[in-house]
Amino acid sequence: MKKTCLAILFALFAWSSNAQVSVNVNVGAPAWGPATPAGVEYYYLPDIDSYYDIRTTEYIYVTNGKWMRSRSLPVAYRSYNPYKGRTIVINDYHGRSPYVKYKVHKVKYKGPKHVVVREKHNGKGHNNGNGKGNGKGHGKH
Repeated sequence: MKKTCLAILFALFAWSSNAQVSVNVNVGAPAWGPATPAGVEYYYLPDIDSYYDIRTTEYIYVTNGKWMRSRSLPVAYRSYNPYKGRTIVINDYHGRSPYVKYKVHKVKYKGPKHVVVREKHNGKGHNNGNGKGNGKGHGKH
C-alpha cells in the first residue's frame, strides 16, 4: 500500500513539474483599463476621441489638428473620468500611430458617451454607479 501511494505521489509530482503556467500581465495597463490579450498595444477612448498606449503609458489625442502624445490628458479633458468612460481594446492595429485608423474606430465605436464599462461591487450587492449597492448581488449590465 505504501509503495502504491508513493508511486502515485511521485507521478503527480513529475506531472506537475512539467505543467506550464501562462500569465498575461500588461505592465503599462492603467487600473481603469480592461484586461487585454498578449500583443494588444492600445485602447481607444471614444468619449474623448483619443487613444491610450499601453506600452508607453501615454495618451494620444488631437490638439490643433495634430496628434500628440502625453502622460496626461490636456486641460480640455480635465472632466473626463476613465473609470466611467468607455474603453475599447484595439486589436486591429500594431505600430506607433493608431490614429491612422481613427476614422474607422470613430464610426465602429460610435455610441452614447460616458457609459460605465467597469462596474465595482461594494460587497453588499451590485454597485449601480452611484456608490450604493442594490443589495441583490446583481444588476443591469
